[in-house]
Amino acid sequence: MTSEPERRRGRRPGGADTRAALLAAARAIFTESGYDGATVRAIARRAGVDPAMVNHWFGGKEALFAEAVLDVPFNPRALIGEILKGDRDRLGERIIRTFLTSWDSQGGGVFTALIRSVASHDGVANALRQFFVHQVFGQITTTLADDGTAMLRANLVASQMIGLGMVRYVAHFEPIDKAEVETVVSAVGPTIQRYLTGPID
Repeated sequence: MTSEPERRRGRRPGGADTRAALLAAARAIFTESGYDGATVRAIARRAGVDPAMVNHWFGGKEALFAEAVLDVPFNPRALIGEILKGDRDRLGERIIRTFLTSWDSQGGGVFTALIRSVASHDGVANALRQFFVHQVFGQITTTLADDGTAMLRANLVASQMIGLGMVRYVAHFEPIDKAEVETVVSAVGPTIQRYLTGPID
């Protein structure tokens, strides 16, 4: 196991430089080690800054991963809190609306780039799986299911959302690639809801 060279810690001159260095280091470390294997300390060391800078600029590892690898404009912890608010019988609708609105706002380019990264880097695929299944959808399903099915439910939700992203942004299946978000929400929401709270046996 190779050790990473130690660099001088502390704030780099200029906040933008520190932030950019952390993003570049995070992409490399997440690709090499996966989400669970990547540590804030290792990312900071690669960037040459103090580990406190990760919290200062991103609020934690989850948000850093979301921006560095997924390139999504939301904090995962805040996202989960928002999705869980309100009627739990409409969680499926809120999940689809949240993700499609975010991806649509950037023309689907974020999702397309993500899929290309997954196809070419095993580490990114591993990090993506760990993040979506364990850190996003898994966090949601564990609050809903106490029968040992939480991770299966999280996998099912992830498969639906990634598949939806594929046909909407990558393969451009008509007419779903141009369908209004609320049309997709109405059509697919009940399926996501069943994965979350319904019978799956």
